[in-house]
Amino acid sequence: MSVTLEKIVALAKRRGFVFPNSEIYGGLANTYDYGSLGVELLRNIKDLWWRKFVHCKPEIIGLDTAILMSPRVWEASGHIQHFKDAFVDCKKCKLRIRADHLIENFFASKNKEVKVEGLPLEKLEDMISSNQIPCPECKEFNWTKPRHFNLLFETKVGLLPEKQNTTYLRGEIAQGMFVNFKNVINSLRILNPNLEHNLPFGIAQQGKAFRNEITKGNFIFRTLEFNLAEIEYFFNPQKDDPQELFLKWKKEIEDWTFNWLKLPKEKVRWREHTSEERAFYSQHTEDLEFEFPFGFKELYGLAYRTDYDLKRHSQVSGEDLSFKDPKEGKSFIPHVIEPTFGLDRTFLALLSAFYKEEKGRIILSLPPYLAPFQVAVFPLLANKSELVKKAKEVFELLICHFNTFFDSRGNIGKRYYYQDEIGTPFGVTVDFQTLKDNTVTLRDRDTTYQERVKIQNLISILKEKLKCPTK
Repeated sequence: MSVTLEKIVALAKRRGFVFPNSEIYGGLANTYDYGSLGVELLRNIKDLWWRKFVHCKPEIIGLDTAILMSPRVWEASGHIQHFKDAFVDCKKCKLRIRADHLIENFFASKNKEVKVEGLPLEKLEDMISSNQIPCPECKEFNWTKPRHFNLLFETKVGLLPEKQNTTYLRGEIAQGMFVNFKNVINSLRILNPNLEHNLPFGIAQQGKAFRNEITKGNFIFRTLEFNLAEIEYFFNPQKDDPQELFLKWKKEIEDWTFNWLKLPKEKVRWREHTSEERAFYSQHTEDLEFEFPFGFKELYGLAYRTDYDLKRHSQVSGEDLSFKDPKEGKSFIPHVIEPTFGLDRTFLALLSAFYKEEKGRIILSLPPYLAPFQVAVFPLLANKSELVKKAKEVFELLICHFNTFFDSRGNIGKRYYYQDEIGTPFGVTVDFQTLKDNTVTLRDRDTTYQERVKIQNLISILKEKLKCPTK
């Protein structure tokens, strides 16, 4: 069964996972809202990530920094100068599109895979011209020359128009961690000289980033605002081999992908960035790509940022952002390995990987601990008050332990199918036997297997079935 993006989008809207933003006003391109089920799935992804990479790792601590920062941050980091993409305009239909996406999509339509991100404008122009790449909208070949645009969103701070200052919505969440480096090392017990090890240590953060991208976004894969989770892992390059740490973090990302998210290995691959494609701050970057319905695309990234960011902020701000080894007394600027996780892309990857059609029903076979609802409770018949009353008692018993859904609409078969479609892994049915012996039917979403269990054992049984991985 082929999973298409159209099927994913239809399910997402129909069942309240994702809605087009501002739809009643015609929408806003590349922006989406998470519905009642989507926000639960996204929250579960975020919480699981935090558990694995922060709570399970004593050397990593969390931070939550502001979206708005001093514009000097972005000057120092190089984003105002370097954070840009190339775009072209169709002279006939006025379509504006990223030049690299135009070229890559053209070759993809011919079953050829090319990567041209980061190439100079002249090379992009030559590839478009030599291949006579037509406009995907009007099918004409009539492009402007490629030219750069900066991806940062500008905004104004201040009440009076004549006194407003320009600042930016953050284009990445990493800079908040770098500019707080001194605050963190001054406040953390983890850097107490009495501890055996002080480096490496990491700072983790989740949050929104914003990029003024001109692109046709493949649903929530590429949007103007998006959810990221990142770690800045600081280390002493004189003591820790950057290559070994890079490999260590590749394994950590793989563990998250395969053992925690349960994404299939055959749909995932690593790809190293070329020197042209690599970000200006990185010495080595690799992407973990996932095979979405529209092809292999970046899911997560791993970059060796060296000491670029801390050194630049030290130079521009005048603050000493070096780290003093508590045992040797030597100061140095730490280097950084940065794993980056696209949370919206994780959401889309899960929908893509676990969407199934089987014997007339749609099943979203998400890992049980990630499902928006973990369990649903049904009275067998909605017109029998004694069954409804008992089912509500079971619902009240479970709701404080699991995200629980109560459903008495339609016949029991349709209720099962609805829960299968939104990913609920377990269904509890209260029937006439329940009134006699206090047992219920527990149904498994993926196998449809049903077993009778005592109500008093329901919580412990479900907790065991809903266990998430541990480190």
